[in-house]
Amino acid sequence: MSLSLIGIIFVQAFFINNALNNEEKQFTSDVFRSLSLVSKAIEDKELLSFDKLYREVTKTGRTPDSIEIKQLLIYDSFNKDTNQATRFKNIISEESFKVPSLFFDIGTDSIDIKKFTSRSETNVWDATPIDGEVNMQPIQTIRDYSTMDELSRTFYKQNYRAVYKNYPVYKRISNEEVLELLKSQFYVSGIKTAFEYAIYDKDLSTKIRSDNFELTPKTTIGIPVFLDNESRSSFSLYVDFPQRKKYLLSSILSMIVLSVVFTFIIILAYSSAIYQLIKQRQISQIKTDFINNMTHEFKTPIATINLAIDSIRNPKIIGDQEKVMRYLKMIKDENKRMHAQVENVLRISKLEKNELNISKERVELNELIEDAITHVELLVEDRNGYVKTHLNADKASVLANETHFTNVIVNILDNAIKYSEDEPKIDVFTENVGNSILIRISDQGNGMSKQVQKRVFEKFYREHTGNVHNVKGHGLGLAYVKRIVDDHQGYISLESEKGKGSIFTIKLPLIS
Repeated sequence: MSLSLIGIIFVQAFFINNALNNEEKQFTSDVFRSLSLVSKAIEDKELLSFDKLYREVTKTGRTPDSIEIKQLLIYDSFNKDTNQATRFKNIISEESFKVPSLFFDIGTDSIDIKKFTSRSETNVWDATPIDGEVNMQPIQTIRDYSTMDELSRTFYKQNYRAVYKNYPVYKRISNEEVLELLKSQFYVSGIKTAFEYAIYDKDLSTKIRSDNFELTPKTTIGIPVFLDNESRSSFSLYVDFPQRKKYLLSSILSMIVLSVVFTFIIILAYSSAIYQLIKQRQISQIKTDFINNMTHEFKTPIATINLAIDSIRNPKIIGDQEKVMRYLKMIKDENKRMHAQVENVLRISKLEKNELNISKERVELNELIEDAITHVELLVEDRNGYVKTHLNADKASVLANETHFTNVIVNILDNAIKYSEDEPKIDVFTENVGNSILIRISDQGNGMSKQVQKRVFEKFYREHTGNVHNVKGHGLGLAYVKRIVDDHQGYISLESEKGKGSIFTIKLPLIS
């Protein structure tokens, strides 16, 4: 299960990382494509602007400086069926206009604008001889005159780039135009995140840039603009996306969230299964110890009762009234002891099911403590120990069940006696704190480790000391104490140190 869970987590991380890498590659590809279209749009915009000026210049009626024939095409053909000869002539003329630089505002003294005109002529002759001579008079003539705008555009592309090569970039395009082109193209490409841009001339920044642009080699994407006739340029348009990582993560956020949620559910289920397994194992061990202790607790009185019965049946004993009464008392005491054990178990069971009816009344806690101490006085004296009281609480009236709360004090005192290897030395304190009364029962016994303190109030829990029967009990006393104190709206805490004893503190609300 652990290996499978680790494998699932690694596979999920691998797929998320792959998806992020793919999104980054797609994003970079979309940006490059968008920048290419923006670069073409910048050139087209400049071309259209020049064409507009070109048309204005060529329509002003300026006298061309020169006319040059650029191309002469003659094509002859003869049709045998019709006995006709055809000659096609195409002449391209070039008219040159010298225009002042102020008209175009390109930073030079003047610029040559050329207008191309195509003149084509088709002549058809009848090649049939008349009186022995060929008729040279054309029977059909077709003429066509057209302005060759495409040739003009080709000329512009070839020569305009050279003219504008050293022209300041901020005069060729503005910040607003670049921003608008980038925005519109990124929107079409589905790139919806903030960006910064700049046009660089080689490694130097130009005036065409956004306020917060920073050239970062790892994240900045660039493409050449204002290409020359050899498709090279010293100008580059760069864009950078400050929130690139966040934007890419947002594109796969739903997948990441679902992956994390389902993985978390698997981890919870796995943890719960492991917890239940460990808890069931602990419960099984505790119950085994409980059964062993209970068996041991019942084995001794049963054996004692059997021996007492066998002794009474002995003819020598049955006539001795004193010995018979002694053995009957032993039987009664052992039976009472077993009954008390069973009652303790049933009492805890009823508390768990909230079936134990605990009626409360006003009691004086100092008096109740004095009464509880009388139940253990003989045990303490038998071991040469002591129980000292320091009942300093002036107000000691609480709402409690006298029987059950007496059992609470007796159980704590009984534990202090049992877990003291030497003479039991116990001190009981009471004091008022605000509207509450504190009871502190301290001993100088064996004490408990931090681990034991965390579980000492659990049902059936007992500290293992190698031999589970070295101290009589079955792990129910302190569980019962905790339940009774809780039922009285009180609070119980424990302070202990191994080898130095323990202090149980009970806090109960006072009544007026």
